[in-house]
Amino acid sequence: MSAVIADLVDELRRILPADRTLDDPDVVAGYVRDEAVWAPHGQPVAVVRPRTADEVQQIVRACLRYRTPLVPRGAGTGLSGGANAVDGALVLSTEQMTAIREIDPTERLAVVEPGVINDTLRSACAQQALWYPPDPASAPWSTIGGNVATNAGGLCCVKYGVTRDYVLGMQVVTGTGDLVRLGRRTAKGVAGYDLAGIMVGSEGTLGVITEVTLRLRPAREPERTVAGYFDSLTAAGHAVAAIGAAGLTPSALELIDRHTLAAVDSWKKMGLSDEADAVLLGRTDAPGSAGDLEAEAMLACFTEAGATWAAISSDQEEADALFAARRLAYPALERLGPVLTEDVCVPRAAVPEMLARIENIGLQHDIVIANVAHAGDGNLHPMLIVPAGDTEARARAETAFEAILDEAIALGGTVTGEHGVGLLKRNGLTRELSAPVLAMQSAVKRALDPHGIFNPGKVIAPCTPLC
Repeated sequence: MSAVIADLVDELRRILPADRTLDDPDVVAGYVRDEAVWAPHGQPVAVVRPRTADEVQQIVRACLRYRTPLVPRGAGTGLSGGANAVDGALVLSTEQMTAIREIDPTERLAVVEPGVINDTLRSACAQQALWYPPDPASAPWSTIGGNVATNAGGLCCVKYGVTRDYVLGMQVVTGTGDLVRLGRRTAKGVAGYDLAGIMVGSEGTLGVITEVTLRLRPAREPERTVAGYFDSLTAAGHAVAAIGAAGLTPSALELIDRHTLAAVDSWKKMGLSDEADAVLLGRTDAPGSAGDLEAEAMLACFTEAGATWAAISSDQEEADALFAARRLAYPALERLGPVLTEDVCVPRAAVPEMLARIENIGLQHDIVIANVAHAGDGNLHPMLIVPAGDTEARARAETAFEAILDEAIALGGTVTGEHGVGLLKRNGLTRELSAPVLAMQSAVKRALDPHGIFNPGKVIAPCTPLC
């Protein structure tokens, strides 16, 4: 450890309570990366776990004085390397900032610290007949701060939008060490540039979020579930396109392929993989007879697209089990070997073609690609699986990964719908965005992080040098 870094760690121990700064190598090792096992990471000098916004501000100011990179981290459930440490960095974990400060039923808003678990907030809101819609598959573990940093989506986003749609305001420590409030609490507000909006999806590269004010909705009606089995991914994709063409807006529309179903069955013994090459799960929360009509219309789309079996579920326990299988997809597939997870999003009409291209890429590169998708909004999650230790297969998978990004762009889509750019998709970002737009993004980074301390090397490449 250099003398400068040693001085920084000593100063942090002086200015913070005793349990906030950790530098035991065995402890620090648990904070060096997120769930993107193929993304590179460096070795941080220490981990700090503040409990208040004032402590975060002191940490940022110390990093500015010592020109030390700072990597903000939530629960580490990300899938793009966005929370991975760089050499010589300080990792700032928000895991101890877990207060739900306020739930206001009249204004329908919540004020929370960044370490609050998504499902914890949803449960607290439900007790007051309110609902926080964003529900990534990692909702039982991921934090609101991380959800904001990546603009997380989830199963409900097809109808109710992503995290950005629910962030009213926030408190942030800036790249100059100031503690500021951005956004608002009111239903409307257009005073100046939308700086809170810029922070959403910025992956910790523009500041450290210390509090978030979130819009809530009233509790919704019980959902009806429509399930369909298909003999190919492309046929399931045609059902997705048909639902969009029919003007239907399901509250969820999820796709699971045979590889994923088999992995879940192998792990949890749910008996789901015997009937189809692809399963499509639709839900509607429209009230009363409107919900019945929407469910029937979805069923018709499934059948007309060639479903080998389709039905409106009359068994809520069975319906919930199918959606539970969807949420278990990533951990189940991880058991088979290292997983390189995609996150492309294409127009809904292009879903069948994109699924066909993904299958073709898997065949071309001899890589097993399992597919799950938030199919209703075109957000596809191909997961490339290779045997552990097979370097040749890994190289083929990395080539296939980039090919999938290119095909998504070619179909008018984007390289990331909700996981973020992080480290894995920086090259894809440069292919998706024009040079003038990349320059605009770099200008924002320089303006808000003038010394380049926040999460260097992520999203925008090359990273801003520390100065």
